[in-house]
Amino acid sequence: MRVLITGVTGFVGSHLAEHLLAATDWEITGLSRTLDHVKNVEGLLPRLRLQVADCGDREALGRVVASVRPEAVFHLAGQALESISWQNPAATFMQNVAAEINLFEALRHAEPRPRTLIVGSGLAYGLVKPDENPISEAQPPRPASPYAVSKIAADYLGYQYFVSYQLPVLRLRPFNQLGPRQQSSFAIPAFARQIAAIERGEVEPLLRTGNLTAVRDFTDVRDAAVAYRLALEHGTPGEAYNLGTGTGHTMRSLLERLVNLSSATIRIEQAPELLRPLDVPHIVADASKLKAQTGWQPAIDIDQSLRDTLNYWRTETG
Repeated sequence: MRVLITGVTGFVGSHLAEHLLAATDWEITGLSRTLDHVKNVEGLLPRLRLQVADCGDREALGRVVASVRPEAVFHLAGQALESISWQNPAATFMQNVAAEINLFEALRHAEPRPRTLIVGSGLAYGLVKPDENPISEAQPPRPASPYAVSKIAADYLGYQYFVSYQLPVLRLRPFNQLGPRQQSSFAIPAFARQIAAIERGEVEPLLRTGNLTAVRDFTDVRDAAVAYRLALEHGTPGEAYNLGTGTGHTMRSLLERLVNLSSATIRIEQAPELLRPLDVPHIVADASKLKAQTGWQPAIDIDQSLRDTLNYWRTETG
């Protein structure tokens, strides 16, 4: 099967490509806007066929789709940082919504029309109430950031193209993901990067953090990659699926586990500038629908994910 992965050099995209090449005999083409993070997939070349184009460029994207003729598409490209969406909401919408329209327009004219998995976010559910957890797909969205609104729009666009053009779109809504290669703009790798720098003696033994009371549901990116494949293979077009473990952890507890993996003595201090204008206090996934239809189960425990993340940053100097 010919498969196209957009955003292939990113955190999740690189792990997905690695999994598909190991677990299937599919012909994988990866699309990336730039080669800034090509080292994430260097070990997969030349089995991974790499193309460079911006999903915001409708003509360039159309040429890629025409040349690859994909039978399946994993759409992972986009602006993934909630923090950046506060600073530049318009750019977030362009990358997460307008670019997806470009992809759908190319795919709806393709023959055959490929099964397409689009990746949303559990953050789209927004300000959930404590008694609403764990969150099912029926939960009404109450978005708490421009990023969350953009992911709702992208999610509903997938449904609209399914009902309007019969494009076989499946919508996945991952909650938090973690693991090696995640950029340090996210909380867990930011902690791991600081701990690694402290261990090397590059900075003082002080770890500055944002809000540590929030409860989040973390899935290891390697487990998530398996879920993406199973959802594409066994999911029902038009349907939405949550992806998560069903277990919530406070950010403080995860930070403490990371610190305990180090022999360094580290102080923790909250930094006001790292606090967001609004932070969802508690959100945990109900992924029973995904599990029932695909057989997916998480296999990597949170401590292993944290250990692997810290070890990754121990080898990184950037």
